[in-house]
Amino acid sequence: MATIVHIDVMLARRKMSVTELARRVGITMANLSILKNGKARAIRFSTLEGICRALDCQPGDILEFKSDDTRSAAGSPGRGDLASSPRRQRPKDAGTAVRSARG
Repeated sequence: MATIVHIDVMLARRKMSVTELARRVGITMANLSILKNGKARAIRFSTLEGICRALDCQPGDILEFKSDDTRSAAGSPGRGDLASSPRRQRPKDAGTAVRSARG
C-alpha cells in the first residue's frame, strides 16, 4: 500500500512555488521537498492543515491512498504478505511431556 502526495499538482493549479508554500506553512524547504517527493513517513496534522489552508484545498486533494492488489491464494483482500507466510504450528505432542511427568 502506498500514500501518494499530490502537492506538486496543487501547487501548479494555484500557480504557487514550493518556496512560497514553505513560507506560508512555516516549514523548511527541505521538509516540504521530502513530503512533496513522497519520502516522508509521517505528517503532523498541523502541517497538513497549514498546507491545506495555504493551497485552499482538502487533505484528499493532496493525499491519495493506493492499496496493493496482493491477495492470498484464497482471495481474501487486505492480508498482503501475511497470507503467504508459513504459519508456525505447535507440534502435536507439545505439552504432553509436562503432563505425563506430573503423573
